[in-house]
Amino acid sequence: MFPAFRLLFFVAAVFCASCSDHSDTDPESSSDSDSDTDSDSDRDTDTDTDTYMDTDADSGTDTGETTIRMFDRILFYDGYAEVVEEPVPKGVIRHLNSLYAKQLTAGQIQSIRNTLSMEVLIGAACDNYDRIGSVNVALVAKGSETYDHETVDRIEIGRFITPFMDKNRTPDTVPYNFEVNNIVPILKDENLLSKYDIWIELEVFGVPYAANQEIAGCDGRNDVFYGTLTIVSDNTSPAEHFDLLLPLAMKANFNNYQEGASDKIGETIRTINFTLDSSVGNAQFVLIASNHGAGLGGEEYNRRDHFVYFDDDLKLTYKPGRDSCEPFRQYNTQANGIYGLFPKSDAEWQSFSNWCPGNVIDTRIIELGAVSAGAHAFVIEAPDAVFVGEQGNFPLSLYLQAR
Repeated sequence: MFPAFRLLFFVAAVFCASCSDHSDTDPESSSDSDSDTDSDSDRDTDTDTDTYMDTDADSGTDTGETTIRMFDRILFYDGYAEVVEEPVPKGVIRHLNSLYAKQLTAGQIQSIRNTLSMEVLIGAACDNYDRIGSVNVALVAKGSETYDHETVDRIEIGRFITPFMDKNRTPDTVPYNFEVNNIVPILKDENLLSKYDIWIELEVFGVPYAANQEIAGCDGRNDVFYGTLTIVSDNTSPAEHFDLLLPLAMKANFNNYQEGASDKIGETIRTINFTLDSSVGNAQFVLIASNHGAGLGGEEYNRRDHFVYFDDDLKLTYKPGRDSCEPFRQYNTQANGIYGLFPKSDAEWQSFSNWCPGNVIDTRIIELGAVSAGAHAFVIEAPDAVFVGEQGNFPLSLYLQAR
């Protein structure tokens, strides 16, 4: 069972609305339609979360798959503006214009099987730039009807980047898929559930200012994206088993110029200390980090080696980015300075791209094996990072699971 749930290190960071502010250097037209077909009335305001149990048509037997729709075309608004008062579906909380939450019911949790996957579908409204989004789990005191997202324990379970989208062009939606089987033990732990309700958050921080000027139908509007979140569970593989969860960082600032964002000003290295009350037979870190900073020479455009240590032992070396961002060109319907008019070679993409507009950010699992009781340290370092003009950030989320 879950030991007493403890938050040993937590830093909440409100990340800048523009995860990148690339200049528009493409000569393409930014829209091919002057019609405005989007409005608040287009939203699906169904008041209930849908749960589907797939069955065999002939036998009527349960095939082992459950689908839960948490959010259906929920509309996000200007992340810098005052929180809007537009209605939300039953059971949904709008914490911020950029952050919605809904509780997983006991019945939905019971229906979850061995595996868990998520699909996020982001639809274009009046933000035509690449922004950062995420799916989070919040652990909320049992029976609470609402909660303070800045103080409860939360973990990030999926991160993505929106494409440059013109809402008047198609495709006007982009899908993101995540495999999060390691979340099942959290949702199923009876000791944890005796203390906490599980809330699922969908977050997209967007701003409409460029689209207000550049996109037909967006003049004067403050809505930025539509978001749909569906989770699917089945029995296609054995369940993972963990009985200890330690949240260690939630989108914590990681850079070399802000006090507290690194171990030392001028060095891009961050240490997170924690203590295990007892030895564990198997443990793993779950790490999400992405590189942002779009100024001249910014860290979005420079692939750096990253090193992860556990108690002074090197556990992972990685360099962010995809082999190519061409598969996501189709979703970037707004002219932008990243994709340009012509396809890029793999080498060109690898020379500067830390992530692709319209794609997920990697969730990295770092296996540790057996870990003794006592004090321990997670360390992440990007020694060659250069934050020109003290701009940019590597928002860092981390938690430990063990059994």
